[in-house]
Amino acid sequence: MSLRRLLLVMMGGSLGTAGRLLVGLAIPQAAGVVATLLVNVVGALLIGILAARLPASSDLRVFLATGILGGFTTYSAFAIGSIELWHSAPWWTIALVVASLGLGAIAAWGGLRLATPRSIER
Repeated sequence: MSLRRLLLVMMGGSLGTAGRLLVGLAIPQAAGVVATLLVNVVGALLIGILAARLPASSDLRVFLATGILGGFTTYSAFAIGSIELWHSAPWWTIALVVASLGLGAIAAWGGLRLATPRSIER
């Protein structure tokens, strides 16, 4: 990896992490798991779009997908939030885990489908 690409990821990651914090501040603390679900699903959709539109080797994709969206989405907050919620609401936790994984996969697929050029059929 080149120093330039490392710096792109670092700069993008800082921006994405700040964006995730802003979403967390905008949503009440009691709904922290919902904020994590939101950023992960939106991030998955946007990463799908970028994956369909930008070559994996491009600096722009490294900055946007790996950097910004990698910092914006968060598996660790998802995991910790799920464990903490389990103690008070195990069924709600199961629903959120299934929703997060399912909606994330659907969002990534949707992003790929939305951004993939289609051939014109006659």
